[in-house]
Amino acid sequence: MPNMMGMMDGMPMWPFGPLMMLVIAVLVIVPFWLIFAKAGFSGWLSLLMIVPVANIVMLYVLAFSAWPSLRGKNTT
Repeated sequence: MPNMMGMMDGMPMWPFGPLMMLVIAVLVIVPFWLIFAKAGFSGWLSLLMIVPVANIVMLYVLAFSAWPSLRGKNTT
């Protein structure tokens, strides 16, 4: 039976866990930062995309709210 306590073939994996979480967080935050900025919202809202329930709420806010960057433009 394999040991599932952070070991993989006898090598500890703990140094790579936080590094991988940081890389994945950056890969999620950077594109959403640009999307929120282009929509006219604060880029800081992209930090909510790594919070489990808040990310779904923010996607709905982004999809169904009036974008500040489009105010004053005739969109049909």
